[in-house]
Amino acid sequence: MSISMGVILFNKWILAYSGFKYPIALTLWHMVFCTTVATVLMRVFKVTKRLSMPRKEYVSRVLPIGAFYAASLWLSNSAYLHLSVSFIQMTKALMPGLVYFVGIIFRTEKYHGLTTLNMFIIAIGVAIAAYGEINFIWIGVIEQFSALIFEATRLCLVQILIKNKGYAMNPIQSLYYVSPACGIFLLVPFLTVELPEIMANVDLVIDWKVLFLNATCAFLLNLAVFLLIGKTSALTMNIAGVIKDWMLIFASQHLFHNTVTFLNYLGYVIAFLAVGMYNMIKLRQAKKAEKDRAAANDSK
Repeated sequence: MSISMGVILFNKWILAYSGFKYPIALTLWHMVFCTTVATVLMRVFKVTKRLSMPRKEYVSRVLPIGAFYAASLWLSNSAYLHLSVSFIQMTKALMPGLVYFVGIIFRTEKYHGLTTLNMFIIAIGVAIAAYGEINFIWIGVIEQFSALIFEATRLCLVQILIKNKGYAMNPIQSLYYVSPACGIFLLVPFLTVELPEIMANVDLVIDWKVLFLNATCAFLLNLAVFLLIGKTSALTMNIAGVIKDWMLIFASQHLFHNTVTFLNYLGYVIAFLAVGMYNMIKLRQAKKAEKDRAAANDSK
């Protein structure tokens, strides 16, 4: 939670206040850094083994995930140029609903009336929060919601293309295989959109020490997320994420002087309660499934 908060606030400061207004370049730099560190750890220090994944399998399973991951990171970082950290965190309450509906499309989730109603309540809450947003900028909102859709799709693809096919990856392996795939898809928009702007900006001063520190934080965040899911579950991460979102909303108010209105809070509280109900339902389902498995094992 601490690393995640640090990376979000760090990215916001770099993109909105330091003069480096290039979200694609920043995201690509993160992927290059993560790829380099993961490669050194695997090939030089032999921290973990490489998977026996043929090139055809890599192209069909990892590259699609890298494409959606690249789009998600690019657009979410771009949203920081237009929207406040507080409002962006409020919109992230939509993630469970998006994962649920995308999961139905990809048949990784089953339709359930109560769950669907819960998701619509979350959507209503976020809509109220958006209506109460003072600095509502359409381009930023479109970028943020598109980033959430791409991220939800990526999570479903991870389950379909990686987990269901027996490719269990540890944190270093995940970065080793996914980061270069993500970087490949970021390279084209960087070369065509942002690089000409960077070359033409004679006043731009790149502080490599700051960018190195920022990329180190991003690498540690990726490790922390994979480790947390490995030691607990994605549900635990989602519950912790709700607490983190509240902390970020208050932190951004004080650090960046973001204005949060009554409607912002009202809408987010509605979405927050609905997300809490969803997490509780998922927790009960997980416990029931665990008991069923234990009973099945005892009967054998």
